[in-house]
Amino acid sequence: MKLFVLLGVIHAFLSVALGAFGAHGLQGKMEQKYLDIWETGVRYEMYHALGLIVIGIISGSIKTSALLNWSGWLMFIGIILFSGSLYILCLTKISVLGAITPIGGVAFLAAWVLLGTAAVKWM
Repeated sequence: MKLFVLLGVIHAFLSVALGAFGAHGLQGKMEQKYLDIWETGVRYEMYHALGLIVIGIISGSIKTSALLNWSGWLMFIGIILFSGSLYILCLTKISVLGAITPIGGVAFLAAWVLLGTAAVKWM
């Protein structure tokens, strides 16, 4: 699906931009603890942006697959919840936002399981 490739490319771009912002714009303005958390958000956003691109490419080779479709949406939701909550946590220091992060992590895990299942089933 072109949509997952596009979402992956957008999030890869955002990951690079937010990584640069963290390294240059937030350095010295934020405690190291929060800079490390920011970096984790950026890293996981990039990993899963690449995952979205892979899902989109594989989707072009396989008939419509509910497994791939769910995998892509869960990966996208995971980016929003996991990385997004970490970014907001760092900027606001509202620690309760850390409770959202594991939900994004579970979405990532489910997405990878579905992608693996689709690969075994159709490849």
